[in-house]
Amino acid sequence: MWTSLIGPLLVIMIALAVAGAVKRIRLWQQGKPASFSIGKALAAIPRRYLVDLHDVVARDKAFANTHVATAGGFVASSLLMVLVFVLGLDNTLTFALMSATFSAMAFGAVKVKKRRENPPANLSKGPWQRLPNSLLVFSFSGLMMSLLLLLGIGNVPIIVAALLIVGILLGLAELLFGMTWGGPMKHAFAGALHLGFHRRQERFGGGRSTGLKPINLDEQTLGVEKPSDFYWNQLLGFDACVQCGRCEKVCPAFAAGQPLNPKKLIQDMVVGMAGGDTGNYAGSQYPGKSDEARCGAPDKPLFEGLLDAETVWSCTTCRACVEECPMMIEHVDAIVDMRRNLTLAKGETVGKGAEVLENLIATDNPNGLSPNSRANWSVDLKLNHLSKVGTTDVLLWAGDGAFDLAYQRTLRAVVALLRNANIEFAILGNEELDSGDLARRLGDEATFQRLAIANVKTLNKYQFRSIVTPDPHAFHVLKNEYPDFGGSYDVFHHTEYLAKLVEQGDIKLNQAKAQSVTYHDPCYLGRYNGGYDAPRYLLSSMGLTVSEMERSGYRSRCCGGGGGAPVTDIPGEHRIADMRMDDARETGAEMVAVACPQCAVMLEGVVMPRPEVKDIAVMLLDAVAENADAGQAKAVGE
Repeated sequence: MWTSLIGPLLVIMIALAVAGAVKRIRLWQQGKPASFSIGKALAAIPRRYLVDLHDVVARDKAFANTHVATAGGFVASSLLMVLVFVLGLDNTLTFALMSATFSAMAFGAVKVKKRRENPPANLSKGPWQRLPNSLLVFSFSGLMMSLLLLLGIGNVPIIVAALLIVGILLGLAELLFGMTWGGPMKHAFAGALHLGFHRRQERFGGGRSTGLKPINLDEQTLGVEKPSDFYWNQLLGFDACVQCGRCEKVCPAFAAGQPLNPKKLIQDMVVGMAGGDTGNYAGSQYPGKSDEARCGAPDKPLFEGLLDAETVWSCTTCRACVEECPMMIEHVDAIVDMRRNLTLAKGETVGKGAEVLENLIATDNPNGLSPNSRANWSVDLKLNHLSKVGTTDVLLWAGDGAFDLAYQRTLRAVVALLRNANIEFAILGNEELDSGDLARRLGDEATFQRLAIANVKTLNKYQFRSIVTPDPHAFHVLKNEYPDFGGSYDVFHHTEYLAKLVEQGDIKLNQAKAQSVTYHDPCYLGRYNGGYDAPRYLLSSMGLTVSEMERSGYRSRCCGGGGGAPVTDIPGEHRIADMRMDDARETGAEMVAVACPQCAVMLEGVVMPRPEVKDIAVMLLDAVAENADAGQAKAVGE
């Protein structure tokens, strides 16, 4: 029977695909070693693929259904072909199942073809435009073959048999070889393994992992200079990229016309890992850069031909790309790793970065202000200092915004609210150093670790139940990055803590003045730590209705203030803060409520006319003003 040819040919194709897989794995192994239990990693893949990955894919429901039909149909059909033509399990049941799976794949393939007829700008083209044809040829040829087998029609004209066999094998060759030999389907092979050997295992099963990982400062190479300096599972992660461009769509730097495109960056990392040039890339370029092909190699420095340094300095570290990536790639980790080498090994921090880092080294303050003036904001408030009292319920972490007059209004509002709720609290005063967030995002891991170790040593001298801070950047570092240096604490953003006090009735609110309000989610509170609900609860508790911006919650647009972006100041066509204020204007709101001093600075820097910008703590204090005594009014400078 003509179908008897399929089994041997299928075995040959599988053998060639395995050879490609071995070659691909060797490319990943050029990276630094990372230890895993191979059995556990492989066993974790199915659930992570079906649950964690599809939780992200399902945000686009139409595409999610298409993906399930196409990918699920392909995998099931391929396995059934092995059962039927290699293992000889040919019966009515397997023929019927094969007909069903090929039908599902054919349905998905038609949808993929329609999507590719006029693809959006974020989708890469090139070989990806050919892929739907391979899916269609394989699925419809397989469907016709399985129906003939199901109906018991064995004798067909030789031309029909030849066309079906060629169609099945040609389509399968592109899909199967594309997985392991570096074609447009390589994400299916690399992506599955990436889920099992992911660098951030805590992300799965509903977990969260956003803190940067420390590096050994005694290593010969600090950070990443060349592709082989990445860990091998990071290289694997780069290879998992499906070039869907979801990261590109949400990147604030790309939208602002700065020379960063997260998708292009990951593809450049693949070129660096595998060698060759970028000529085959068929997606959006870095804004303002030419599409001239560049070369890379595993042991060639990334910034000697393949990348421009300003690309990695454009990143605000907002994690919007990571949040949207269906393959769960860690773009920000890679960017900071490369910044570490530029800063620590080469001293090539751009813009005012070098000056800021010198200030942090000299004065423990990015602006070079005297460390002895850190507590000046609170002199008239007569706050307890931990050095005097030794123990307290709440430690109020001021952060470097204590040197900023606008941010001091938020701090003083928090003080008044804590006093209103009769909370015992204290500050570190001049013992508090910079949290190190800015130094770490600028790549100066040495300064960050020095500050972190010094702060942990100070904190561990005292007894307190929790730390509260209005600064999401300090909040994130204290909560998620200090544990690596012996400092594990219960840390709350001020909106979280104040929401708890309001909910318990410790702070009683009057109805705020009726006005239209929108809320801007800070990246380091929202995407980094899942802090979406508390700020909105406080606004609703004041009787305010929030008009949400189109991009809010986990899809909030960055204000442009994170990752040292205001310091590196890479030019673009627009300012990110201006784009965010445009988002706010579209809601018609009179006020933008914020919960981060850096966001406040960025948004207040937008030229008028624009909505008023006010921290939620200040708004909350206004709502309890009738119950506040003169001391509380004084606390906010009124």
